Amino acid sequence: MTYQPEAAAGALHDVRQRRDQVTPLPADIAPRTEAEGAAVQRALAHRIGAASPGGFKIGATARRMQEYLGLSGPAAGFMAAGNIHRSGATVRFADFIRPGVECELAVRLARDLAPGPCTAEQAADAVGELVAGIEIVENRYGELLALGVPTLIADQVFHAAAVLGEAATQDWRSLDIGTLRGRLVVDGHQRDEGVGADLMGHPMNCLAWLAGSSVAAAFGGLRAGQVVMLGSVTPPVWLTGPASVTVDFSPLPPVQVRLG
Repeated sequence: MTYQPEAAAGALHDVRQRRDQVTPLPADIAPRTEAEGAAVQRALAHRIGAASPGGFKIGATARRMQEYLGLSGPAAGFMAAGNIHRSGATVRFADFIRPGVECELAVRLARDLAPGPCTAEQAADAVGELVAGIEIVENRYGELLALGVPTLIADQVFHAAAVLGEAATQDWRSLDIGTLRGRLVVDGHQRDEGVGADLMGHPMNCLAWLAGSSVAAAFGGLRAGQVVMLGSVTPPVWLTGPASVTVDFSPLPPVQVRLG
């Protein structure tokens, strides 16, 4: 029988509306594979009015993040355009469920990337801008092992919102982006740091992986103008209350957000 993703998407949407914790879905509707999880995610995007996403996030591209989450490899989720903010934005802390922040590199695509096998060189050729980013994530889960990777993918892999910095004045291709050091600062105190090479060896490997993923296939590929968060070089810093957050990948302009 062909898997029908709408029931799982409806169940996940109801959980969000209630601001409840995501627990394992009933066996008769739960996705069993990553491809089925991506199909649920696509149905969820339609349900919340994000059928044409503003972009995508990739989680667990760094080994530290894989170890932190107990995942064997990356996982991706769509980002609704209304949840992508410019640097300097203020968002309501109370709007999020147990929020945390991550230290990310992000790209804006200048050309489409068709779903399917992709090299890092092909991925880089599609990039227009490289920027520093902050992903706001939500700890909406209990035991991830019990939840399962397909359901985690269906629920956008912790994603809540993204904040993007400005593009550098110099051509990003002139930078050795694997050596860029990202620093995550919360309320004036540096909490963690990492480098671009922590992301699957090179950040463009992450974009190439996304192009070939089940999520890209479910959404018909990646489109010019979309933003892709390539992953966090640090584990999330979970917030206990309102905070000001800065991510700095110098010489890229820093990105800032206030959760008030």
